[in-house]
Amino acid sequence: MFKILQKSFSVGSATADYPRISPRLAEQFRGCPEFDFEIWNDARPAAEACPTGAIALHDSDGVRRVTVDYGRCIYCGECEAASVDGAVRMTRKFELATTDRRDLVLTAEYTLHPDGTHAGLQVANGPVLEVPGKRIAEAIQSLLGRSLAIRQVDAGSCNGCEQEIVALNNPVHDIERFGIHFVASPRHADMLLVTGPVTRNMELALRKTWAATPDPKVVVAVGACGISGGIFGANYATMGGVDAVIPVDVYIPGCPPRPEALLHGILLALGKIRQRARSHPFQ
Repeated sequence: MFKILQKSFSVGSATADYPRISPRLAEQFRGCPEFDFEIWNDARPAAEACPTGAIALHDSDGVRRVTVDYGRCIYCGECEAASVDGAVRMTRKFELATTDRRDLVLTAEYTLHPDGTHAGLQVANGPVLEVPGKRIAEAIQSLLGRSLAIRQVDAGSCNGCEQEIVALNNPVHDIERFGIHFVASPRHADMLLVTGPVTRNMELALRKTWAATPDPKVVVAVGACGISGGIFGANYATMGGVDAVIPVDVYIPGCPPRPEALLHGILLALGKIRQRARSHPFQ
């Protein structure tokens, strides 16, 4: 016992100080792709290589509309490999969680050339990818007025997201230092953390779980599958994203999202809980 205590004191704290400071990322870590619409001369190779349809093209009346949906992106890097003009590059950014699904969609319109390439960027819009760690850190005390109870629901995932969620409780990420803990019943939960495309076998169970969670409650869709169906999409066996079955308040992109991205999304959802708590004074 003495040797265990001695070792613990000599090692010190292993907990990362995120979100107060930026996390130390592994050299091989891959974040979301970034797109330089100004120099992107041909989006067709990237769109053809994308396994989930996150990059889509629509040609009409001499104009090409290019749409990039981070809610479908699995960060595979195929778009970067297919784009020889250097307009697409993989980054180490992961803090993309948002309360509005539309914020995960980038769009650009170009003049379409007869040879199928495009140029002359006309319109480009979409979310600004920022690193909100400091902003979240400043808001933690005001947002976490009480403990947050989370019920995690696997609606049909491959369990990749579950591995990252489990890591939230390890000594490195230690989510309980924020007063956030996981519970076994939706009746004790403030938040549902839902992973995977919703399988048709899990549709009713997810609806019942949502109904059993007391107000004010928020729902967080985790990963590309939870947002859009991801690599599975919507088919004979799956309903697609979580919002096809129950309302979603926060979307956390990634495949799977790393623990810091999950924590970022959970802290973002606390604002939703605060808003709803004001309208439910009995809670």
